[in-house]
Amino acid sequence: MSNIKDIGSYSFSKDDKFFLDANIWLSVYGPMAHKWKRASIYSRAIRDIQSNGCAVYIDVLIISEFINTYARWEHKQSASRNDNFKDFRKSSAFAKIAEDIAVNAKRIIKQCQRCDSNFANIDIETLLTEFAKGDSDFNDEVFSTLCKDRGLTLVTDDKDFKGSGLTILTANNQLL
Repeated sequence: MSNIKDIGSYSFSKDDKFFLDANIWLSVYGPMAHKWKRASIYSRAIRDIQSNGCAVYIDVLIISEFINTYARWEHKQSASRNDNFKDFRKSSAFAKIAEDIAVNAKRIIKQCQRCDSNFANIDIETLLTEFAKGDSDFNDEVFSTLCKDRGLTLVTDDKDFKGSGLTILTANNQLL
């Protein structure tokens, strides 16, 4: 059974250890941050996490999801949206976007302690069996395992984590 709490009313402690999902980082540092209604809640939570000296961990998969989602969102919003994404990525218009993405990814990394998913020791058969059922995201399965193995609280807006057995902080009413 998951332990899901409202991040807006959570009291942060220096002993807390968090793993922030890519959707949280996108809500604060992504291209649509100012338009998303829960962005201010997550932005305030990150500020509170920092001011309370909480540990925040990040995996390369989170950075990868952040970068790729950001780039694809920019592609959808561009005049080149009908072009192939890879062609857009090679265009001169993408250079400034790539620079912005890199700046924001660096901001995120500076706030975190890097960790890895311990891929060499993950029960990959179980993760692939879960994925094969068709109702879960492979990366989410990896993140769940990482959080369980390291005793981390997941901060996410993704309702797919409901029933994951994790301790979760969220502003998403569909999770609460």
